[in-house]
Amino acid sequence: MRIVTWNVNGLRAALGKGFLDFCDTVEADVYCLQETKMQPGQAEVDLPGYEQYWNSAVKKGYSGTAVFTRVKPLSVAYDIDAEGHDTEGRSITVEYEDYYLVCEYTPNARNDDSGGLARIGYRLEWEAARRAYLSKLDRAKPVVLCGDLNVAHEEIDLKNPGPNRGHAGFSDEEREAFSALLGAGFADAFRRLYPDREGAYTWWSYRFGARANNAGWRIDYFVVSERLMPAVADVTILSEVTGSDHCPVLLDIRAT
Repeated sequence: MRIVTWNVNGLRAALGKGFLDFCDTVEADVYCLQETKMQPGQAEVDLPGYEQYWNSAVKKGYSGTAVFTRVKPLSVAYDIDAEGHDTEGRSITVEYEDYYLVCEYTPNARNDDSGGLARIGYRLEWEAARRAYLSKLDRAKPVVLCGDLNVAHEEIDLKNPGPNRGHAGFSDEEREAFSALLGAGFADAFRRLYPDREGAYTWWSYRFGARANNAGWRIDYFVVSERLMPAVADVTILSEVTGSDHCPVLLDIRAT
């Protein structure tokens, strides 16, 4: 199966920047999208043969996830089974025969004007609830988590780790939470396959020519249950694909 994850930073905008042409080229079985910033029906996504599942934020024009799949799921669930984490449209779980696929847009800890992290408390609550949710799923069958997880785990995962230490996405708390997820029986599939690859980024600021200079961050992931890792054929960062400040990431996974 071929799965794409992509923070499109507004799906309506992405549709005007070649999103459907990209889908025609890649021909993935599943597209997992984050930051759709829309409600179903606000735009037509013309993907014949794909079932569409949406989880939109209560606040219009904010957050949101979507899954487009041409493999019919056994079941579909929304959010992460935790009270207080069900208003921002941040997660969709589709169940296939061999594994669960979770599309997620992790909350941003958000830098504030005083140099702190305005939403770090909520972010860490989410991390704990999400880890418990994935562990529960994993007890039933393996899990593939994908999406914009809003963290660069190690220094190799961003261009300028020194100046960004403590900032949203590279705080000790967020990095430790990601380590805790991996310690719960999961693997960062790209880094497992390419442990020493530098310059592999998935997000670039729109400022200061960051993308042209590849001054980016790797914050979009496929995280899989350890026992599923042997089925992972490859993880490819499609950095040449534009249309968002993030690029798509592609997972090719064999049947288990």
